[in-house]
Amino acid sequence: MSGLSLIMKGQGFKVQGSDINDNKNIDRLKREKIKIFLGQSKKNLKDATIVVISSAIKNNNPELIEAKRKKIPIIKRGEMLASIVSLMKNIVVVGSHGKTTTTSLITSIFQETKIDPTIINGGVINSIKNTAKLGKSEWSILEADESDGSFVHISPTYSIITNIDREHMDFYKSMKDLKKYFIEFINKVPSFGKSFICLDDKVNSELVKSIKNKNFYTYGIKESSNFVIKNIKQFKSYSKFDILVKLPNKANLNIKDFKIPLLGIHNIRNTVGAIGIALTVGIPIQKIKNGLKNFKGVERRFNKIFTYNKVNFYDDYAHHPTEIKVVLDGVRKVFKNYEKICIFQPHRISRLKDLKKEFTHAFKDADTVILCPIYSAGEKIKIGFKYDDFAREIIKNSNVRLIMVEDNNQLAKYLKHNISGKKIVIGMGAGSISNWIKQLPDLMK
Repeated sequence: MSGLSLIMKGQGFKVQGSDINDNKNIDRLKREKIKIFLGQSKKNLKDATIVVISSAIKNNNPELIEAKRKKIPIIKRGEMLASIVSLMKNIVVVGSHGKTTTTSLITSIFQETKIDPTIINGGVINSIKNTAKLGKSEWSILEADESDGSFVHISPTYSIITNIDREHMDFYKSMKDLKKYFIEFINKVPSFGKSFICLDDKVNSELVKSIKNKNFYTYGIKESSNFVIKNIKQFKSYSKFDILVKLPNKANLNIKDFKIPLLGIHNIRNTVGAIGIALTVGIPIQKIKNGLKNFKGVERRFNKIFTYNKVNFYDDYAHHPTEIKVVLDGVRKVFKNYEKICIFQPHRISRLKDLKKEFTHAFKDADTVILCPIYSAGEKIKIGFKYDDFAREIIKNSNVRLIMVEDNNQLAKYLKHNISGKKIVIGMGAGSISNWIKQLPDLMK
């Protein structure tokens, strides 16, 4: 939403907005002279002629109720995004996980060229220090949110489908329903464009069999992919790999020595999706390599925050079992002989209820889990089971030591007395855990 508002202001719209809490995104918007209300009230809609809502807005929201009463047009974020970029050549990144990183990688590659694209991302891209930028060219690079199905309103020129997982089932109701939306989106890519689908993902590999219009390329470790990942080497601060490009009616091309300042096979896959797009639109190989080597990362994607007693503390957005698994798998492969401590804050009661079993198996590559209270994100529903029982199931199914804390003060107290030696600490979640991690140095004094 913040990225969209920045682009709309740049295009001449008069934009204002509201949120329930202050945060860094709001600070960035204020610096751009966008009016922000803290707290949501019908009074905020004075003089508004269009209301754009995110998937987080519930039916009892006072601004939504007032917009309906005043018969102001109400548009979902995805629909407005589609309208804004409808006259541009665009690259649209969708999927359950990895969208923000993939969008940022494409951006980093484009920054090595003379093309100046409009960018709208779900997270802060460190190289532009923002979630969005209005470019001067006819190109746009977008992360599309699939949480409410509105991503299908966007007509992509090129698209990347990173993966499809059981997520946002309050909207989709079934995996069959979720797949239908992605097929509809893929089928919107025109003949002069192309979709790039990660074949390593189980649901994606099922999906490609049912897509009648074969206007797509695949990428992944699987040998049947069009862009095959080869010779992977992972280190603490970077990863290296080669790609074998196998396209119809063209000779195979073996491109060696790609280097990215990221760890984890999931990030290598995301990178290869970005490389596939870049090669297809005609960006030279050396510029692609330079863009990846110079990639400055994304906020909340395994970022080192501070060091305490020679132990490094990291912050990551992982809040779904699949994301937790891939981050810990990447850490395990390069931080050998380290004790791995995961501070986990569940995000949304509905997600925890739906994926309870999967969460309990997600921490097998950790040694210790510090379990924080659930960040409800405004949900008022009942959890339906005892939180202590959930903790015990994590211990049993992931074979970890587990400590429960009530707040960030308890967390700081525990860490102060127990953190030293060859350890690595990773905070995970989509709620307030990032702020908790950043506050730890002061609290541990």
